[in-house]
Amino acid sequence: ISDRQEWRPVVYRQCTDTLWLLLFCIFWAGLMFICGYAMVAGAAERLVLGYDSFGNICGQKNTPIKGANLSGLDMTNKKYLFFLNSCNLEMQSLKISSLSLCVSSCPQQQLKSLEDLQNFARNNGSFLCLYNLNVSSYTLNPKAAQLCPTLPVPPSKSFPLFNRCVPQNPECYSKYASVLISMVNEMDVFQRILSGILAGRDTVIGLSVLALAFSLILVFAFRFIQTLLVHTLIALVVFGLLFVSGILWWLHYDYRNDPSIELETEKENVKFLLGYAIFSTIVTVVLLSLIFVLRKKLQFAVQLFQIVGKIIGRIPFLLFQPLWTFLILILFWVFWVAVLLSLGTAGTAQSTSEGQVEYRALSGICYMAWYHFVALIWTSEFILACQQMVIAGAVVAYYFNRNKNNPPPHPVLSSISVLFCYHLGTAVKGSFLITILRIPRIVLLFLCNTLSQKVVTNNFILLQKNAKCLFNCCSCLVCFQKSCFRCFNQHAYTTTAINGTNFCTSAKDAVCILTRNSTKLASIFCFGDFLLFLGKVFVVCFTVFGGLMAFNYHRELQAWVVPLLLVGFFAYLMSHSFLSVFEVTADAMLLCFAIDMETNDGTAEKPYFVDQELLTFVSQSNKLTDGRKHRNTRSFQDNEDGTELQPM
Repeated sequence: ISDRQEWRPVVYRQCTDTLWLLLFCIFWAGLMFICGYAMVAGAAERLVLGYDSFGNICGQKNTPIKGANLSGLDMTNKKYLFFLNSCNLEMQSLKISSLSLCVSSCPQQQLKSLEDLQNFARNNGSFLCLYNLNVSSYTLNPKAAQLCPTLPVPPSKSFPLFNRCVPQNPECYSKYASVLISMVNEMDVFQRILSGILAGRDTVIGLSVLALAFSLILVFAFRFIQTLLVHTLIALVVFGLLFVSGILWWLHYDYRNDPSIELETEKENVKFLLGYAIFSTIVTVVLLSLIFVLRKKLQFAVQLFQIVGKIIGRIPFLLFQPLWTFLILILFWVFWVAVLLSLGTAGTAQSTSEGQVEYRALSGICYMAWYHFVALIWTSEFILACQQMVIAGAVVAYYFNRNKNNPPPHPVLSSISVLFCYHLGTAVKGSFLITILRIPRIVLLFLCNTLSQKVVTNNFILLQKNAKCLFNCCSCLVCFQKSCFRCFNQHAYTTTAINGTNFCTSAKDAVCILTRNSTKLASIFCFGDFLLFLGKVFVVCFTVFGGLMAFNYHRELQAWVVPLLLVGFFAYLMSHSFLSVFEVTADAMLLCFAIDMETNDGTAEKPYFVDQELLTFVSQSNKLTDGRKHRNTRSFQDNEDGTELQPM
């Protein structure tokens, strides 16, 4: 390569890891089957809008169901679900026994007679008797007592989230609430999670937009980074960590001492709040300790990102790559949530002998949900891996170019074309490894929750505590391994961009060269990654803080712990997607630097590709003061066989 004036991609590239790409295509074919099945068999609007005893979904037009004469009605103007016997509700097999109808408004005053029902229907246009009973026949039909609600009808108001008419009479409300509590407590966890997501959907969307805003602010901050900005970021992270930890402990204390908590979802909120508070406190202590230890060395991180910012500025459109990645992730997440909601409501409508409709859950839905969850992790990681490979390819093309002020034309587009033509399988394999590392944590969490729900004897309590201890230890180990693998994958992607080799070969080459130069580059990697990690903590911390305030303000959202966890996960993915431009650029630049040092010696025959600014920075960070004239003595360990960049 030293004989060429400009570095170019490998001339004879081959498709890498094609079997993994084929496996990913087969996996997505299965996901498409689940999607089609869920869209046909499910109806997510039933969870939010509610449906009457005849299969009509309130607030929309409906299609007829065979055997149910009162199905298929237009309920566009009837948005509220009303129970005919709201004061004596009974629950049988997760179903309320009373007949229910879709009405246009709930009766806000007590109705004592059929005449009152008739007047209410004529004055408000809300018919509280069965659909096939004409309003003029309320007082004339001898069967009106069976076709109309039980008298007296208590005053009611619509439930703020699910559009149910809830009785306001204390006695009726007590019975209504007890049935609701029993029904929610006996619901499957999967259904409770879906209900929580649907109930807090507006809050979740707002918090996701907030996380996007924080991520964009950090991107431009790192692009024009200065020393004062670093100290400001650290101060905000410290304040956010302390504040979020304090808020979590305060909310746990407040919820634990709240006598009105009866729902199982609310009790789960208290448990999760305690877990969040403990985890947040541990993270706060660890990060504060690291900040204190590295406080005097953060100036090197500032210099590193100033160099990285100049490289990003010289490569056209590189800074905008996270924008396309974010849009693709949003589209995929919207698709994923839509399929999830459809899966949660998948069931067959069956008419009964009385002309009513029952929805019966389909078998195998739980397994489809787990498959769908794996698809979320794997596909999200694959999209991020594609972004990393595109950025790494563009940085490699820039680095191995003699004229730094005149980079190769369209390096980003060239990197994208190389990715889609040759290396999609490598991105699939790398993202699959990250997905695999999440599975042990999920299994341990499932076992821990299973054990925590079955306390029988003292020996079992001891087993439960040991299981929780094992879960916490293994979770820490899995998280550490996942972080190492993510960094490991990035170096493998960069090596693939240089050599055009498959994932395993690239990973082996990257490990070899980084091992030989670990003492020289470890401190630089540490400073840069730590500062970027603080940026991600900043986004997640303040997004979660906004979520805590929003969900605590709307306490009618009982199942808000899981939506908050999803918001934190999406906030981290957003911040990682945007800040990965700097992370991948820095890692690719330093890996290219290590290869440059081993391949060339700085002489006229084999000059370095590195520019003077990066060379000075690396020398200063490693206390190398001898200057450029001593570089031909090979400060890094010799690689006798590596006289050319190809092969490594």
